[in-house]
Amino acid sequence: MSQLNEMLFGTRLSGRAAYVPTVVRWVAGAVFVGFSVEKFARHQEVAEKFVTYGLPESSLIVYLVGLLELGGGLMLLLGLGTRLAAFGLAADMIGAISTAGRTVGGPIHLGLAPTLLVLMLFVLWAGSGPLALDRRLVR
Repeated sequence: MSQLNEMLFGTRLSGRAAYVPTVVRWVAGAVFVGFSVEKFARHQEVAEKFVTYGLPESSLIVYLVGLLELGGGLMLLLGLGTRLAAFGLAADMIGAISTAGRTVGGPIHLGLAPTLLVLMLFVLWAGSGPLALDRRLVR
């Protein structure tokens, strides 16, 4: 069971490099939380944009994406369930790139979204780093 805990909640890096995932988590988490707010504060406007991306039931999808980005972003900030959050948010970025990136393009959908995807893949590989609630779960 300890191997499973280490695989889910551990970190692959040590020394000073171990703090890199922490910084990545904090930056990406703040970005995801910031973008999630728009999905609730300007829900109808965002839902109309989602329609142009070719998504059905856009209102529901906007809420689901907003919840994923808010919950996943908060999980990244806390370092709790980090790899699970990174997996969900990586899938979210694949969706953003393949829908809005394909139809709208621009620096957010074809610049920031791919960057966040790479960061989430890094966090999936590296883990949460030493300053995370995940580390307490391993102990």
